Amino acid sequence: MQELLFPLLADVKVQSVDVNNEAIRVKARCTAAGAACPDCASLSSRIHSSYLRFPADVPSAGRRVVLSLRVRRFFCRNASCGRWTFVEQLPGLTRRHSRWTERLRSTLAAVGLALAGRAGARLARAFGVSVSRSTILRLLDALPEPETPSPRVVGVDEYATRKGRVYGTVLVDVETRRPVDLLPDREASSLAAWLTKRPGIEVVCRDRAPFFAEGATAGAPQATQVADRWHLWNNLGQAAERAVARHRQCLRVLIPEPAEEQRVEPTPPEELASPWQSDRFANRIRARHATVHALLEASHSRRSIGRQLHMTHRTVKSLADAAKPEDLFRGQWQFNRTSALDEYKPYLDDRWNEGCTNAWKLWEEIVPLGYQGSYGIVSAYIRKKRTSPRPVTAQPPAPRVVTRWILSRPESLTEIEQLRLKAVLANCPELNALTGHVRSFAQMLTERQGQRLPEWLDAVRKDDLPSLHTLAAGIDRDRDAVIAGLTLPWNSGVVEGHVNRIKMLKRQMFGRAGFQLLRKRVLVAP
Repeated sequence: MQELLFPLLADVKVQSVDVNNEAIRVKARCTAAGAACPDCASLSSRIHSSYLRFPADVPSAGRRVVLSLRVRRFFCRNASCGRWTFVEQLPGLTRRHSRWTERLRSTLAAVGLALAGRAGARLARAFGVSVSRSTILRLLDALPEPETPSPRVVGVDEYATRKGRVYGTVLVDVETRRPVDLLPDREASSLAAWLTKRPGIEVVCRDRAPFFAEGATAGAPQATQVADRWHLWNNLGQAAERAVARHRQCLRVLIPEPAEEQRVEPTPPEELASPWQSDRFANRIRARHATVHALLEASHSRRSIGRQLHMTHRTVKSLADAAKPEDLFRGQWQFNRTSALDEYKPYLDDRWNEGCTNAWKLWEEIVPLGYQGSYGIVSAYIRKKRTSPRPVTAQPPAPRVVTRWILSRPESLTEIEQLRLKAVLANCPELNALTGHVRSFAQMLTERQGQRLPEWLDAVRKDDLPSLHTLAAGIDRDRDAVIAGLTLPWNSGVVEGHVNRIKMLKRQMFGRAGFQLLRKRVLVAP
């Protein structure tokens, strides 16, 4: 122990006492390769000698630790014995042909589970063990798979090996919140075969993907299928946004009409200002567009154009694909980009028409209404109204913004958002009906009233809302699972968490690891 603390010592050797294992253990070593050797069956027929082994152990204080073990080496007198010489092992400390202790081996395996090959090797070198990434991966591959009992409630979802191309399936025990298996594909037959081997499954939580529904029906007909509530709400939100976009003309009611004396005759199309805030920037885009198309007409390739004009391939492609330069007028320099003031512009327009032109006072009035932007934005908007020859008014809200108002709880909206939503619903009966259906579904989802689903579907079909009709048709095809999802407490939230964990592990290995290594890390790592 005094040598272990000596500051100038590079390698520490711990001398052990002689170890004498029982005869039955030595016999097991001798006969492991085949039939029992008659000469090795008798302990008196053996001869042995001392043998030194130097297995490396877990480093201490940043220094390498090597154990010096004196063990017995046995020889068999029978020349035909396949194991004529062998060394006794120390259970829990050494193994055959290994230069590490079991403790160091398990430590490196734990590092590999957390960081995989390259990063694990770098961390091992940091605490004093020189090891390659291939060795770390071999240790991971040698780990036994955990023995997990057959789950009663299983969650199923897909994960991407290559997004948009290759997908697999992850299965999670919802009760213990632990992954139980990974499948290399997302085929219904693979899921059905996995479920068939586990007849004790009672509940299958899944999204509304058809291949998972088919696989669960074929592999576990006795189980109750539960559609995930988050996916149901997400599908309803997408259908609501399509419905709002279909009635975008109704959103213009939020824009106040300018006074008669402020009306200005529209400018002819050829005299319209540039759609960009900076004419210099717009002129530069037009010049680049003309140059690229002139070189293309001269039979130059896109690669040579990029070299001549010092442009990237992506820039040349966007200019070449645009039929006219106005197609490129989009992005942050346009007039129609959103800002924190958009929701309050109708109020500012009303106050401007009433005669209030003080920007500071208007800013003080909209702050209690929920405005969180700066005074400079309000001042710039009022300055534009003063200097512009045409009246400056607010833009109608985007369909996505109105959809957010409809999907949100009424008490969570600000006062001005409630007023604007009320004006939209009063002007458009279809959006008013949409809001009623959305809030009825939200109540059914949060209060677990799945028995009301048939009534909700019948009410949806009575209104002129094609997007909701499509959603209702899809729900009707999976009605039993949706009713179970709106009634039972189970959901796929824990499965989504493991999908995010798989993304992290996959990106940590830079996508170069195979399915077996990914499966091992997902199942074995804590």
